[in-house]
Amino acid sequence: MSYLLDIDSSISGKSWQDRSFDERLAMTLSQRLNVSALTGRVMAARDVALDDAQTFLTPTLRDLLPDPNRFKGMAEAVDCLCQAIQNDELIAIFGDYDVDGATSSALFRRFLNAVGAKSTIYIPDRLEEGYGPNAPAMDALKEQGVTTVVTVDCGTTAFEPLSHAREIGLNVVVVDHHEAEVKLPDCVSVINPKRLDEDGRYSQLAAVGVTFIFAIGINRALRDSGWFVDGRKEPDLRQLLDLVALGTVCDVVPLVGLNRAFVIQGLKVMARRGNPGLAALVDVAGINETPEAYHAGFVLGPRVNAGGRVGESYLGATLLSTDNARMASEIAAQLDGYNKDRKEIEQTVLDDAIQQVDGQEHRGVVLAIGQGWHPGVIGIVASRLKERYSLPSCVISFDENDIGHGSGRSVTGVDLGTTIIAARQSGLLLKGGGHAMAAGFSVHREKLDDFNAFLNERLSQQIEEQDIRPTYKCDGVIAASAATPALVEELEQVGPFGAGNPQPRFILNHMSLQRADVVGKDHVRCFLIDQYGVRLKAIAFRALDTDLGQALLNHGGKKFHIAGRLKLDTWGGGTSVQLLIDDAAYA
Repeated sequence: MSYLLDIDSSISGKSWQDRSFDERLAMTLSQRLNVSALTGRVMAARDVALDDAQTFLTPTLRDLLPDPNRFKGMAEAVDCLCQAIQNDELIAIFGDYDVDGATSSALFRRFLNAVGAKSTIYIPDRLEEGYGPNAPAMDALKEQGVTTVVTVDCGTTAFEPLSHAREIGLNVVVVDHHEAEVKLPDCVSVINPKRLDEDGRYSQLAAVGVTFIFAIGINRALRDSGWFVDGRKEPDLRQLLDLVALGTVCDVVPLVGLNRAFVIQGLKVMARRGNPGLAALVDVAGINETPEAYHAGFVLGPRVNAGGRVGESYLGATLLSTDNARMASEIAAQLDGYNKDRKEIEQTVLDDAIQQVDGQEHRGVVLAIGQGWHPGVIGIVASRLKERYSLPSCVISFDENDIGHGSGRSVTGVDLGTTIIAARQSGLLLKGGGHAMAAGFSVHREKLDDFNAFLNERLSQQIEEQDIRPTYKCDGVIAASAATPALVEELEQVGPFGAGNPQPRFILNHMSLQRADVVGKDHVRCFLIDQYGVRLKAIAFRALDTDLGQALLNHGGKKFHIAGRLKLDTWGGGTSVQLLIDDAAYA
């Protein structure tokens, strides 16, 4: 294997690799779109086909939105909802407690309000009820007078609860995007692009995207039936795209095709601050600029999620569906407080976990075990351990009944989900499932040692067959003089960046450092200077206590190859370019 600049182990322990691309395609894209050769290369490395290039840069929903009726089950679901709306029945929206679930629930509630329907939202308690529909919740909704239930971001495999719902006379429509089985639950309809009888073209949609398309289908049917007469105004569904953007980014689905259009158009709607809940969340988070995908994923999303993790599960959906500005401000402040609590709890559990596993030999898995650790943060802690040790990592929190609730995260090339399912099938787990990169499970304490041995044996076999060293993939080496505001603005057209469309990363080689110091709590900033004297501002966030940060601070006049992302810096009224340092290697 060849490494960029022969860096097989950087200061952060990563190998540097060029992102592969078709040179002829890159050149043709550059010429046809009148963009720089570097931007052409970045697009080619993201598999942008020549015929799709213009649509990629300027995606429109008009070009990319499918007809709702192309989805299996759509017609039956639309008929069911139209009947409930026209009969003035009470409709319940049963959502998941994460951001995709909250945005899906809020979007559908806002749509139903706009067409004059009665609705209520039910979000299960993460710790008491767990994920997805349950029979007691169905009973409670029936007692409230609900006739129709729409599950969003859940329900595809909720066989027993939905059979119970049908038995007690509830009409249930499932709107979901999770993996489906051959068998579907006994309900009115299941709309899911991952149904095995779908063609898979829209399998990358988040639940909120599927919910939006469902709303389009209902709206069209209501229009055709003459519903929007006698003073009833047809809603502008584009105003719901801010929620589609938030849920799509936070569910880490690939930002390509329709998802990309959803996010680009949705961020424009978000900037207009038409949703009081989102506006309050933007304010409490201190966002003073036009919202970007970064803000959705790393600033707003964690606050919406915090209610489900350490607070009250329903708060996110309530915030995003309210039109009461005062209530929105109060809930946003609550969620901001819960997010701070979540960070503190997460840090405490992470510190305990690191203290426990540091110095141990790990063959196939890093396993941290605690008593009473908050179940709402163990998944995040597992992610942090995976990043720290570059190995599959599992975190288990035992309760007072000796039942351990576990969450795991894996590294590329090692399938954790299959291993967890095999452990469950072997009788080592009470529950367990997941996919290649993430899994959840429950284990009895008496089975813990056997489960640990099973994990290590299975995962170490996979690791031996793979090169699991972390890699840093970049889009080439550039000169400091090339890092101009014009280049950054051009590259931003390739955004929004996220899953499936990674932010461009570049190497600046043989750079000297000047004025390296600490700014804020733990950020390291400096100036980079090339052999021609060209200077570039740079910063490494949260790097003070890392090998990278210490190398920058104590550079001793050495020269470095510096890896990172380019960003416009408008501090002080001017416009310049700053490098966000990801990694470095000695030159």
